[in-house]
Amino acid sequence: MKILVTGAAGFIGFHLSKRLLNLGQEVIGLDNLNNYYDVSLKNARLDQLNEQKLFNFYKLDLCDREKLNELFTFHQFDIVVNLAAQAGVRYSLTNPYIYVDSNLVGFINILEGCRHSKVKHLVFASSSSVYGANTKLPFSVHDNVDHPASLYAATKKANELMAHTYSYLYNLPTTGLRFFTVYGPWGRPDMALFIFTKAILEDNPIDVFNHGQMRRDFTYIDDVVEGVVRVINKIPRPNSHCSEAHPGTSNAPYKIYNIGNNQPIELIQFIECIENCLGKKAKKNMLPIQLGDVPQTYANIDDLFQDIGFMPNTSIEVGIRNFIKWYKYYYKVTCNQQGTSTL
Repeated sequence: MKILVTGAAGFIGFHLSKRLLNLGQEVIGLDNLNNYYDVSLKNARLDQLNEQKLFNFYKLDLCDREKLNELFTFHQFDIVVNLAAQAGVRYSLTNPYIYVDSNLVGFINILEGCRHSKVKHLVFASSSSVYGANTKLPFSVHDNVDHPASLYAATKKANELMAHTYSYLYNLPTTGLRFFTVYGPWGRPDMALFIFTKAILEDNPIDVFNHGQMRRDFTYIDDVVEGVVRVINKIPRPNSHCSEAHPGTSNAPYKIYNIGNNQPIELIQFIECIENCLGKKAKKNMLPIQLGDVPQTYANIDDLFQDIGFMPNTSIEVGIRNFIKWYKYYYKVTCNQQGTSTL
């Protein structure tokens, strides 16, 4: 198959592209290489992908409708996996227009490209943040998600609605994936594991929101990629037993899945695991919950297991250890006998 992966220089996009290439698929990678975080890290990911013969990269913004249409026309993709988006809950509090451009305008351009070039299946990234103010746990794809707590979450909910519309009107098979706090090697520098590891190694304090009592369903990158690869081959069919649109399924060729570890842990436990792997204690600034954050996330993955026979199973101890091993290698971190890190 010829597969378009948008956001290919990003964290999940890089790992997914690598896996698809190892499976012998032809991958066209797209990314605008913006400076939301360290561009050199994105380029380092791309360097690995560009070594593969079946990989071709385009530096392109999803908002560039004309060039994106040209790309769809030229390549005639079988599958599209849309992972490109402006990420980050807290960043959306101060930079709202970026989210409208990247996550709404960019996504409608993807939908139009898929529609006109008869793509067999569009898989797109949603987020656990769509559950927002929901208090019923674990979060189920069959629950209502009409109360987002951030603009980022609202754009992801909008993506799900937009995709359903195209599935219903144009019979375009679409599958949305609600990722739950993805972490692992080559991760994003704006995420907790990266921030905490860097700060602890440099003897800087870390901000611990909600006094460490937030619970998150941390999901290891390899588990996420396994879920995406299996979903790619599970093209949704209309649910003939569904008389009307439903939060998790539809009478259109449309489906939503949670991809989460199904084992949430407290933030303070997460930090303790990092401390154990590093052999160093963190200096903690205990703070109240921040605007836009939710107290906990917890994925119900029954539909994922039922439909594709997979459930994430990487323990937090293994996942954090793998990340720190990569971090020390990539940033050439060494520790002296007193435990002080140097670059």
